[in-house]
Amino acid sequence: MKISLIVPCYNEENSLLLFYNELNNVSKDMSDYDFEMIFIDDGSSDKTLSILKDIAKDDSRVTYISFSKNFGKEAAMYAGFCNCTGDYAAVMDADMQDPPSLLPQMVDILKSGEYDSVATRRVSRKGEPRIRSFFANTFYKIMKKCSKVEIVSGARDFRLMRREMVDAIVSMCEGNRFSKGIFGWIGFKTYWLPFENVERVAGKSKWSFGKLFSYSLNGIFSFSSSPLKIPVYLGIILSLISFVPFGFMLYNAINYGFSMAINGVSDNLILFTLLLVGGLILLSIGIIGQYISRTYDEVKGRPHYIIAQTNKENVVKR
Repeated sequence: MKISLIVPCYNEENSLLLFYNELNNVSKDMSDYDFEMIFIDDGSSDKTLSILKDIAKDDSRVTYISFSKNFGKEAAMYAGFCNCTGDYAAVMDADMQDPPSLLPQMVDILKSGEYDSVATRRVSRKGEPRIRSFFANTFYKIMKKCSKVEIVSGARDFRLMRREMVDAIVSMCEGNRFSKGIFGWIGFKTYWLPFENVERVAGKSKWSFGKLFSYSLNGIFSFSSSPLKIPVYLGIILSLISFVPFGFMLYNAINYGFSMAINGVSDNLILFTLLLVGGLILLSIGIIGQYISRTYDEVKGRPHYIIAQTNKENVVKR
């Protein structure tokens, strides 16, 4: 049995050797299995690629694939899925937040034959800023409400999968990728393995609040059409609200005359109504525009990634 380990890397020079050494120690304890380590250099600007080349010289199990620029973690994971050859495959972060020590337990669960994948989820967010934890939990609640895809709170991308599940992921070739949603959409039986949050061994998170917010929106728009219902509901609500000033004017017209009815409408009320309606119209156009934008991106059919360097023969390009 072969296990493929897919490791997206972006400016990981400070943690890469620590991660590889830990991974190497774990693989020695799992001598019954062959290992394939696929490191995806996602356009790093530091010494990540140089370190990967040095590792690959001494370890034939190591494959590195270097992108021509930063295409994002989703593209890196997809490249790994497209090029892995193992019976099992796992995605891991190089910052040690996905503990390699969990791999033996994950393999044992898959060997039972009861599950198709073993996915990890954090039971706590210790060490993470509270505001970030709040928005993360809010995102999971929104996804649970508006999407039929199961996305478990605290879920990590770190999971071990059977070959059949990997092939299903590769077959989903959309450009706007949201892997947590894809994992849930394709189905298969998943065992959720809880673990305590582990802080990164070096460096800082590459995910700023803005990037996380954009990624969250991508997940919502990719796996839910519920936002398209918002303009409909807003239209109904505004239509009902519009009867309030109209009723007020009608009452004044009947009792005090038409001129009094017009004067009785406050300028502030008119201004507020115009701003409210204008803002809601822009919001509705923006929501529809998000879906049109994603359709436009898919129609162009650009590759998910472009490979600049690799030591792998017959590399798969998508």
